[in-house]
Amino acid sequence: MAADLETEVQAIDKSLLECSAEEIAVKWLQANDLQKEVYQHLAYYVPKIYCRGPNPAPQREDMLAQHVLLGPMEWYLCGEDPAFGFPKLEQANKPSHLCGRVFKVGEPTYSCRDCAVDPTCVLCMECFLGSIHREHRYRMTTSGGGGFCDCGDTEAWKEGPYCQKHELNSSETAEEEDPLVHLPEDMVARAYNIFAITFKYAVDILTWEKENELPGLEMIEKSDTYYCMLFNDEVHTYEQVIYTLQKAVNCTQKEAIGFATTVDRDGRRSVRYGDFQYCDQAKSVIVRNTSRQTKPLKVQVMHSSIVAHQSFGLKLLTWLGSVIGYSDGLRRILCQVGLQEGPDGENSSLVDKLMLYDSKLWKGARNVYHQLFMSSLLMDLKYKKLFAIRFARNYERLQSDFMKDDHDREFSIADLSIQIFTVPSLARMLITEENLMTTIIKTFMDHLRHRDIQGRFQFERYTALQAFKFRRVQSLILDLKYVLISKPTEWSDDLRRKFLEGFDAFLELLKCMQGMDPITRQVGQHIEMEPEWEAAFTLQMKLTLVISMMQDWCALDEKVLIEAYKKCLTVLMQCHSGFTDGEQPIVLSMCGHSVETIRYCVSQEKVSIHLPVSRLLAGLHVLLSKTEVAYKFPELLPLSELSPPMLIEHPLRCLVLCAQVHAGMWRRNGFSLVNQIYYYHNVKCRREMFDKDIVMLQTGVSMMDPNHFLMIMLSRFELYQIFSTPDYGKRFSTENTNKDVVQQNNTLIEEMLYLIIMIIGERFSPGIGQVNATDEIKREIIHQLSIRPMAHSELVKALPEDENRETGMESVIEEVACFKKPGLTGRGLYELKPECAKSFNLYFYHFSRAEQSKAEEAQRKLRRQNREDTALPPPALPPFCPLFASLVNILQSDVMLCIMGTILQWAVEHNGYAWSESMLQRVLHLIGMALQEEKQHLENLSEENVVTFTFTQKISKPGEAPNNSPSILAMLETLQNAPHLEVHKDMIRWILKTFNTIKKLRESSSSSPVVETEGNIMEESSRDKDKAERKRKAEIARLRREKIMAQMSEMQRHFINENKELFQQTLEELDTSTSGAHENSPVISDAKLTALGPEQTRVAEPRQVVMCILCQEEQEVKVDSRAMVLAAFIQRSTVLSKNRNKSTPDPEKYDPLFMHPDLSCGTHTGSCGHIMHAHCWQRYFDAVQAKEQRRQQRLRVHTSYDVENGEFLCPLCECLSNTVIPLLPPPRVLFNRLDFSSQPNLTQWIRTVSQQVKALHLLQNEDSASHSGHSEKMDQLQLPEGFRPDFKLKNPYSESIKEMLTTFGTATYKVGLKVHPNEEDPRVPIMCWGSCAYTIQTIERILADEDKPLFGHLPCRQDDCLTSLTRFAAAHWTVSSLSAVQGHFCTLLASLVPNEKNGNLPCILDIDMFHLLKRMAWTKKTLTVKRK
Repeated sequence: MAADLETEVQAIDKSLLECSAEEIAVKWLQANDLQKEVYQHLAYYVPKIYCRGPNPAPQREDMLAQHVLLGPMEWYLCGEDPAFGFPKLEQANKPSHLCGRVFKVGEPTYSCRDCAVDPTCVLCMECFLGSIHREHRYRMTTSGGGGFCDCGDTEAWKEGPYCQKHELNSSETAEEEDPLVHLPEDMVARAYNIFAITFKYAVDILTWEKENELPGLEMIEKSDTYYCMLFNDEVHTYEQVIYTLQKAVNCTQKEAIGFATTVDRDGRRSVRYGDFQYCDQAKSVIVRNTSRQTKPLKVQVMHSSIVAHQSFGLKLLTWLGSVIGYSDGLRRILCQVGLQEGPDGENSSLVDKLMLYDSKLWKGARNVYHQLFMSSLLMDLKYKKLFAIRFARNYERLQSDFMKDDHDREFSIADLSIQIFTVPSLARMLITEENLMTTIIKTFMDHLRHRDIQGRFQFERYTALQAFKFRRVQSLILDLKYVLISKPTEWSDDLRRKFLEGFDAFLELLKCMQGMDPITRQVGQHIEMEPEWEAAFTLQMKLTLVISMMQDWCALDEKVLIEAYKKCLTVLMQCHSGFTDGEQPIVLSMCGHSVETIRYCVSQEKVSIHLPVSRLLAGLHVLLSKTEVAYKFPELLPLSELSPPMLIEHPLRCLVLCAQVHAGMWRRNGFSLVNQIYYYHNVKCRREMFDKDIVMLQTGVSMMDPNHFLMIMLSRFELYQIFSTPDYGKRFSTENTNKDVVQQNNTLIEEMLYLIIMIIGERFSPGIGQVNATDEIKREIIHQLSIRPMAHSELVKALPEDENRETGMESVIEEVACFKKPGLTGRGLYELKPECAKSFNLYFYHFSRAEQSKAEEAQRKLRRQNREDTALPPPALPPFCPLFASLVNILQSDVMLCIMGTILQWAVEHNGYAWSESMLQRVLHLIGMALQEEKQHLENLSEENVVTFTFTQKISKPGEAPNNSPSILAMLETLQNAPHLEVHKDMIRWILKTFNTIKKLRESSSSSPVVETEGNIMEESSRDKDKAERKRKAEIARLRREKIMAQMSEMQRHFINENKELFQQTLEELDTSTSGAHENSPVISDAKLTALGPEQTRVAEPRQVVMCILCQEEQEVKVDSRAMVLAAFIQRSTVLSKNRNKSTPDPEKYDPLFMHPDLSCGTHTGSCGHIMHAHCWQRYFDAVQAKEQRRQQRLRVHTSYDVENGEFLCPLCECLSNTVIPLLPPPRVLFNRLDFSSQPNLTQWIRTVSQQVKALHLLQNEDSASHSGHSEKMDQLQLPEGFRPDFKLKNPYSESIKEMLTTFGTATYKVGLKVHPNEEDPRVPIMCWGSCAYTIQTIERILADEDKPLFGHLPCRQDDCLTSLTRFAAAHWTVSSLSAVQGHFCTLLASLVPNEKNGNLPCILDIDMFHLLKRMAWTKKTLTVKRK
């Protein structure tokens, strides 16, 4: 390498090496026209240094540039040797309190979640580690490159703006002083001169468009060499570029890859060097090859001297960036030079020129000058403000250039908006002085010109170019978010005026979205082509936070809020103007009430899900209540102009659309509509879509007669006929043979009732109900945790984020949930605190259908566990704010009572109507809500208030003539005893109980003397009331505890009575072991010894409770419970083989009943000891198989297990497994133990067993012998007492355990014999017994080798495996053919006690005695077993 460099140095023109930087600097100091001198120097030397051949030589170029070009400039600037001058400058400089470190791609950045003003405020690692924020909640990310560290910026942090390195000294103040005072005057003048010349030179040469001339830099001796320069674009792929270059410049693939990589990284690269014609030929080939489908690659033939000067121009900008790092004074001078207006006036400064030429520059040039701007303009607070103004004035043009450009935003000057707009003082200054909000919104709308006839955005049939443009234009919404992210604390008149101007522009944008993408129900034929819906929803998602922030800004100032409300209402009325055109008015009448509305059917007309203007007005209306503006200045608000039916019309249509989609009426509209409904309710959009539609209905209903609203709603849901016409429901269900139509109607009624529940019950937003923001978050968390315990990440995903990406969860989670630390597997979970269960609302409006079902099941299960009834009554709700207080009257309105009564009537006469239990459940919930409301009204009653909520009185009255229908109360009492409504009994019982409580409250409140309303007396009475309430609750708790204790002692007594024999025996054993009176008792304590013979010890079995490693649920191992299993691995083994040369018999014909003593091949079972539910394991195994099948064949990596052969890894320890062993209770718990008392010696035992065997042989020959003959022979046999050969035992195990017994047995058979699984094969039990015996033998051999006792302590996994395996072997006969197992016993016995039936058996010396013993012990049970 050194030799190469030496050769290179020798090849350098000697005149370059002989240049003296000092001499040139002295010459420049004496010159009259410095610019001319510098330009002549550059014109002569730059082409001699740069671009001397086809390939760049960066080391040589940098060395010579420093020596010949930059050296004189540094000497000139310092007035002395820069090696001494720059350190002096650095020493004299007062260091900046701003860090300003520019991040590289992939560098870690840190943002404090507690102190950052917004998420864009970040610190570099060094500053973060030296700051107070390392002790706070922080977020760590990797930089995409281009941003810089905000340490030292007081506007970026609420506290701790400085790290230890950049901290202010105690003597310093944060006041800004002019940094030029630290520089000598002559240096200031020199710096102005050299910076002005070099910066202008760099800008001129980079923005120069002619390919063959130079700006004032003409060379004396001009060479005739050119470069074919290839530029980067984001359209063509790497492969296209590589292929084209190979053809165009005749290079190798490796060279072409090098060219393509450099072009992608730096933005351009010369691909050919030579005369003009030679380069132009390559250009034409490249253009021709890349222009077939898309626009061609950009290629220019450029003169080598222009390329040389541009290379040095970039070097010069980098040099300027490094020089200003020595002194803040030099930075200030460069900023002044850059922003100084030129002779051409507007946009003539050097900074403006660069910004406006940005989209024409290549990637490398952009990066260099962006970094210079960041290290100069954005690091000087005075000039940052001036630069921000220039940026805002050029904003529209910069964005237009960005739209036309195809480079990503990170390479565009437009991306600097994040550095400017997120500074609160700058953002507000730009709104006030440059009308920035309006500029951004109008620029955004200018780029979305595709509209329909009504002026709404239209994304249908979008071309690829328009879609590309739409993706780029979304960045403007981000800019608007940055401007609004920090909210003003003080409002000036200018700020109010300009904000409201921006708000007007924003309303114009929302007006173009109101009603966009309308849809009509498809009838008859399925939609042929899915319509475009994603663009509209993308726009809505991006704007969601901006809409929320607009409302937050409005809430901060009363004048702004009133004006914004008026403007929004005006725009909404414009959108609705003529919304009755062509739609006939109709009159609806019910229960003595009439209302006029329009004839409109959601299922027949156009309907849109996009209503941002309505939703914004709903948000502002809530703010009028929250900020109390509605009560302070009612005269300033146009509340009298509001038309409630107009306000509710479109949100109601949208909610009816959702109901009809759920009812399956829009199936023919395809998935596009299903997706829209999903996102409408999704956590990303719901805050400004679904939630606001509910709020708008609450707003409208609070200002109108509830009866009128309910009639309009029945009409929109297309249910008016059913409820307004007596007996229409019965006729409808009998006449309508189409079950789909009846089902649709039922679903619509359910959805309508759900909507009423939401309108009355959703009052947890500040401004609607008397609550604060934390109550809202708590409620969200409570309902999420009601479904199941959740991990932190799951919970965060289920909660909406604000503009700072915060959910507010951490501040309240401790109050409502307990954290359960992770077990052996993965995640810790939050569990709901028991006291929060009372806040559970079954009809919480953010539940999906599936979540609601899961939550209901979980809560009912919890109540059953706590021995409570399973009713899920509505929770007590906070009171409404005055503006919404009238909403509760819906519950006691005549039409509502008619709807409730009609549905209850259907339930009472349940055979004549098409109704559903869900419908009834919702009605019961509404009745419960009304009772809770009345109860709260009565409890909070004061002297001057008259209770106007009289629901209990109204439901007690029977219907009027001519129907004379029973009262709601009477129907509830009837339904309480209805056998078909078992599941709702608890709820009806709770309603009737609450009704009686309210009745008593009414009686006591009417009879009690009037209470004085003086503050202190009220306080005392409320305190007494609290005390009494606490006392009452304590008494209830005490009684409950006593009841539970009594139940427990009763259960103990019952258990002892049932198991008298066992308790008596245990006591006897204890007496025997402690007294020492037994004559044969050994010296060692009997408690440590276990007898195995005829007098075997009776062991009390402890309860075995185990935990599933997959679901973390604990369960006791019982015969009738769900199966628990151990992961296990079965394999053929020759480890104990004494004859490895033995030939393998044909597995299909081989009979494994007798094991040869040479143990040539056995079946070994091992286990890691990890326990799972059988169903959890099955799910896990299915998932493993599905994952393997999904993976493409060519992408499959080599795994350590064979899924196709049933292998898997244990979910916890990843131990190789291929089956599972069921966990079982000991067999002695189920079956009588062997009783030897009637057979005192071996002879008698053999005689008894022989009789049993003969009886079995007779039974097996039943088909061949005559029935009478069989009976006679059976009578001749003297059968042992209690033995019946044809006795069939009922299997004691649960279905789940039986399935697992079969699974493990079949797996042992399949692996042991190397055959296909067949659970019916009589060899299955033989293989199971053989595997158990062989496994015991291997363990015994291991223990012998390790000099350990046979019955010593085994490792847990071996102990668990052995216990499970032996219990399995003892129980497997229960799932096998009884006759086959009994046949095996007869054959096994015949090897020891020969008989005439079983001939051709192996010699006793050819049988392994241990295997024989185990098999006989397990098969003998089938002869002697009886159920306890």
